[in-house]
Amino acid sequence: MTERNRTPVQQIRIGIIGTQTIVDKILKVIETFPSFDPVPLVFQDEAEAPALAERIGSEVEVMFLSDPLSQRKVKDLGQVEIPVHYVPVTDAGLYKALFYAGQRGRLAGGISVDTLTEAMVVRTMKDLGIPAVQAVIYDGPAYAPKQSLIAFHRSQYESGTSSVAFTGVESVADELTQLGIPNEWLLPSDQDIVVSLERALLSTASRRSREGQIVVGMINIDDFGAQALRRNNEHEVQKLKLDIHRMVLDYVESLDGYLTHLGGDEYLFFTTRGIFERETGGYKTIPLAKDVNKTYGISLSIGMGFGQSASLAGTNARIAMRKAKEVGGNACFIVREDGTLIGPLEMADPVQEVLSFTDAELIKRAEDAGMTSAYLSKLLNQRARSGKYEYKVHELAHLLDITVRSAHRLLQLWTDNDLVKIAGIEKVPRGRPRQIFRFTFLE
Repeated sequence: MTERNRTPVQQIRIGIIGTQTIVDKILKVIETFPSFDPVPLVFQDEAEAPALAERIGSEVEVMFLSDPLSQRKVKDLGQVEIPVHYVPVTDAGLYKALFYAGQRGRLAGGISVDTLTEAMVVRTMKDLGIPAVQAVIYDGPAYAPKQSLIAFHRSQYESGTSSVAFTGVESVADELTQLGIPNEWLLPSDQDIVVSLERALLSTASRRSREGQIVVGMINIDDFGAQALRRNNEHEVQKLKLDIHRMVLDYVESLDGYLTHLGGDEYLFFTTRGIFERETGGYKTIPLAKDVNKTYGISLSIGMGFGQSASLAGTNARIAMRKAKEVGGNACFIVREDGTLIGPLEMADPVQEVLSFTDAELIKRAEDAGMTSAYLSKLLNQRARSGKYEYKVHELAHLLDITVRSAHRLLQLWTDNDLVKIAGIEKVPRGRPRQIFRFTFLE
């Protein structure tokens, strides 16, 4: 990638505080939020949360706690002036916990439940066809002290009202286990975490300032000349152009954008960053590409550019378009204001992982090691479509459209620069064993 003077863009730093299990779960989900730079801290007890929050309060824009109790402690005891969010437990977590309790034969008696509302519990049990099971719901606040929750469940169990406790607080579950009281821990679902992270993102000052940032997009119809030759006459070709133009216009209208036809098979449009992020599901999918492919059998190459100025955004859009073409079309890439590469986004074909995220430092390190942007784009595209990051020499040569000898030379260079390592050996009936190379930076 050509070096230019860029205004560095910082990811939004988010402090993640909670138990090891929940923090690990959040870190896995947050990988789909390229705007976030997580700063994780783990506690053993909720009482530690305020001190941890104060430690990183000046380093992050928003705080994300693993449960309502620790969030309440941070707000009450901590000196934190930034937004503080937590992961709520919903009835989605109760479905899973009830399933496990049923497998263990713990639903013979009643149940005691904290964290959730009575409406959530009744609805879930009705959906599962077990409304006959008596449920006692904790009637206190969501951020009730740990000892209050333990006393509630213990009372219900010892009185014979409940045969198993359902709690949304890990430390309560641990203590109930020590007391010999059967229990199930209500874990938040991935969707609960996603929704909470979206709220946290929207509450940050950085996000609000980027909402109105101008985004430049370029759309190119892949191999339109070949598509035109399949039409019987010029009238049908012109009708195809009009139909495609109408679909592109409708898509840009959904983005509240402005479209101009550059002539031939290329379009240019403008929208804002906030709208584009929402319409793509957080930079994940381009519905226009799927619609055009399904309707006309045509694929698109799309390049999106972000920038602090219209000029930089347009230049980045052209770079992103080039990357989409380098991988053979039917792809969309985004180049952000600092040169960060996002893509490929999901197009007409389903992909296993619809988002790859590569920072500017890694791009520079790859290019310094002789990995051109074309090679990098093809590797990213293949990884997103098939999850593949291990290659034998002849496979790599075929993917990059180079000779096996050149592939050997590049692999040696990339290995020396710690981009690639030998993952194993494949034995063949005849001939020399084949080495398998793992592109570690793609994992």
